[in-house]
Amino acid sequence: MALSNSKDLKLAVLIDADNVPYSNVKGMMEEITKFGTPTTKRIYADWTKPNSNGWKGVLLEHAITPIQQYSYTVGKNSSDSALIIDAMDLLYSGKLDGFCIVSSDSDFTRLAIRLRESGMKVIGIGEKKTPNSFIVACDRFIYIEVLDGAIQKKKSPKPTATTTSDAKKAVEKPAEKALAKIDKATIELIEATIEDIEDDDGWAFLGDVGNMIVKKKPEFDPRNYGFSKLTPMLKSLTDILEIDERESDKKGIKHVYVRLRFN
Repeated sequence: MALSNSKDLKLAVLIDADNVPYSNVKGMMEEITKFGTPTTKRIYADWTKPNSNGWKGVLLEHAITPIQQYSYTVGKNSSDSALIIDAMDLLYSGKLDGFCIVSSDSDFTRLAIRLRESGMKVIGIGEKKTPNSFIVACDRFIYIEVLDGAIQKKKSPKPTATTTSDAKKAVEKPAEKALAKIDKATIELIEATIEDIEDDDGWAFLGDVGNMIVKKKPEFDPRNYGFSKLTPMLKSLTDILEIDERESDKKGIKHVYVRLRFN
């Protein structure tokens, strides 16, 4: 569920290094390209500190410009002010369509609000501990934990002889585990959104449903619930939803519609 006309968006990516492990940068940059083209990429930290070792290769690989910000006081993230000042300078340059702010710090809440007031699209990326104030200030917020490389995948066990019943159970277990994560509030959000945009027969286009949900809840992402995309997530809710896949003008492409299933 990328932002509308995302491929044309010119984005500034501003990263608070104090809040992002360098091992997550690759997956993060790949995620950002789904929303637009990152024309400016900067990362802020005190690079004289020993814990900055390990960043060099990552920054070179992704052409991210490191911005030095000395720690003038103990216990305060000094990168915040430098990032905010640069963001405002970039805003007034008139060369961008949006910003991607990578941080889990609520100090950037006012910045996100200000950028959106100026017509900028704002995408936030941070850990699940990110305060809600910063999350809702963004057009879209993505948790680092769901990105590729952020979670180590378990190695698949060696194949052994199994019965058909055993194989079926093995396939069902991951889905059952994922379904358990879809909380009541999220289901109510999905139901309310479908009702908001349904036609006279109760059908709503899946793409419109996804976009509307993100407007209501910027951090909504099917990956948070164990699904790669919205379609399989909604297909798992067969007790409350009906899915209709309709042929489109383009061969091999189907339009998916969804409506509430009333007993």
